[in-house]
Amino acid sequence: MKLGLHIDDYTWSPSNGSVADVLTRVAKAADAGGFSRLSVTDHMWQTSAHGVETDPMLEAYTTLGFLAATTKSVELLTLVSAVTYRPPGLLVKMVTTLDVLSGGRAMLGIGAGWNEEEATGLGLPFVPNRFRFEQLDEAIQVCLQMFSDSTKPFRGKYYTLASTVNSPQPIGRPRPRILIGGGGERRTLRLVARHADACNVFGGPDAGQKLRVLKQQCEKADRDYDSIEKTAIMALDPNGPDGVSGLLKRLATLRDLGFDSVLGSVPDIDSMTPLDTLVAKVVPEVATW
Repeated sequence: MKLGLHIDDYTWSPSNGSVADVLTRVAKAADAGGFSRLSVTDHMWQTSAHGVETDPMLEAYTTLGFLAATTKSVELLTLVSAVTYRPPGLLVKMVTTLDVLSGGRAMLGIGAGWNEEEATGLGLPFVPNRFRFEQLDEAIQVCLQMFSDSTKPFRGKYYTLASTVNSPQPIGRPRPRILIGGGGERRTLRLVARHADACNVFGGPDAGQKLRVLKQQCEKADRDYDSIEKTAIMALDPNGPDGVSGLLKRLATLRDLGFDSVLGSVPDIDSMTPLDTLVAKVVPEVATW
């Protein structure tokens, strides 16, 4: 099983240094310590799950570019980009640029999005749920075409591109891998089965149910279920009530359900102590599974 580090909170103590200083230390430690991926949340405001909207939040792709320059091996992605926030042609160009400048380490994390208050607050597009999923389906088709050598026009219901030129092309082969985030059983997992290289669901009690539904969707789409990487997100807290042993037990549960990798945020990461514990006691153990 692989472990990825997810950053979704920048409300850090000034005593630990500037945001840039902390990000640099965290990224370097994760990169050298055996984490396979480094992901950032793609929100403009902080969400209610982690604080209040006025808490610090960095723009995702600018942050990934910064992290690319401070790391050498970790894959880099958003978890995940709301499809309505950026036109797919622009999104492909951003992911391609990240891939080229990082030496082929970019993934495309994408989903339908959900934060209407954030979107309307900043004047970003946000349409009803059904239409966002239709846009997600079509946007991924745009991405796949632009990641190829095709420069043909794309004309869909929501997106029209007169040309799909994308130069330079990504370094990663055959292209940056596409991860669709979300556990919706009727729409999201169906799109995973049709288009994605990886899924991402919450690693809670219903995580196994999500994989069972994904397998059913793969059968309907005539897709090899085993060709899709199964990833889950959960907190990686080595200092929680059950300590390191409890964390390892929860990770083992996800492994046994069929998950290939877990991405997780780390409480109080700016102090570096919990991240150091993970690197010393959790990452090496999980790497043997």
